[in-house]
Amino acid sequence: MVWFREWGSTQWIVVVAFILFYTIYIVKIVRISRTLHTPFYTIFIKLILRTAFVILLLVAFLGPTFGDSKREVKSIGKDIMICVDLSKSMDAFDVQPTRLEKAKYEMKRIVEAFNSDRVGVIIFSSEAFMQCPLTYDQNALNLFIETMNSSLVPSSGTDFGPPLRMALDKLENQEGPSTQQKSKVIILISDGEDFGEQTNEIAQEIEDKNIKLFTLGIGTEKGGQILAGRGYKTDAQGNAVVTKLNPKELKSLATKTNGQYFEINENQNDVARLINTIGKIEGELRDARMVDVSANQYYYFLLAALLILVLDLLVDVKTVTI
Repeated sequence: MVWFREWGSTQWIVVVAFILFYTIYIVKIVRISRTLHTPFYTIFIKLILRTAFVILLLVAFLGPTFGDSKREVKSIGKDIMICVDLSKSMDAFDVQPTRLEKAKYEMKRIVEAFNSDRVGVIIFSSEAFMQCPLTYDQNALNLFIETMNSSLVPSSGTDFGPPLRMALDKLENQEGPSTQQKSKVIILISDGEDFGEQTNEIAQEIEDKNIKLFTLGIGTEKGGQILAGRGYKTDAQGNAVVTKLNPKELKSLATKTNGQYFEINENQNDVARLINTIGKIEGELRDARMVDVSANQYYYFLLAALLILVLDLLVDVKTVTI
């Protein structure tokens, strides 16, 4: 038998108080009975009932757990790797407050929606860097997301190849038992400007390995200017640079991998649909183990104590007769 609570000072106080006060009561009754020359043995009937009541009440308070009940507990989840574009074009403010700040906000929504799954973050422009490996720790993920800015990566264009390669490698190299094909998801967030040459090759590998790839375009067709210091970014001729959402590359990438394309613009936000779509993917059985699920059985002893209390109230025993 296992106890929910340990025997402590509170229980000792109850026991000592019961013994003390009932001893005083017995001594008083015995003295009176001897003076009146009457029998006093009937008080022990009440003593037995009340002692049993106190014992059962203490046992119920300690919370006895008994039995050998086992249950199989399964851990099921998905691996989700988010690749987010941190090139300078993501600082455009055609989506308020900026494309990047909006992306960060929506990433936190995704993390919250899949709190029982492992989520990782890769940042990229022309190169890719691991911002946060796959983890269940939402606080760590949100911290890494909050610190993201376009200064963390080189500002020499955008290439989808490196982040997709890194995401693919990290998802494939995860260790641990698996009873079925893992549910792996890649989310690529960008404004769609891809200058890489190996994207199509990596996309084919992703499809061959049956990994789900979803693309999320952020920006508008009319585009927006990019803040640079106190002004706006300009080209070599001094003209303001306007960056526009290029959904063609992202849609093509999603189509090649049997994924889906979603978009965030000034009038549309598909993140809820993205979350719903990923939520429908069956999770992987990561672990199965037998755990002891024996429950606290205090109520049996509490019920017995209450029955004895009722019996004590119903049984009328004269302690002194004349």
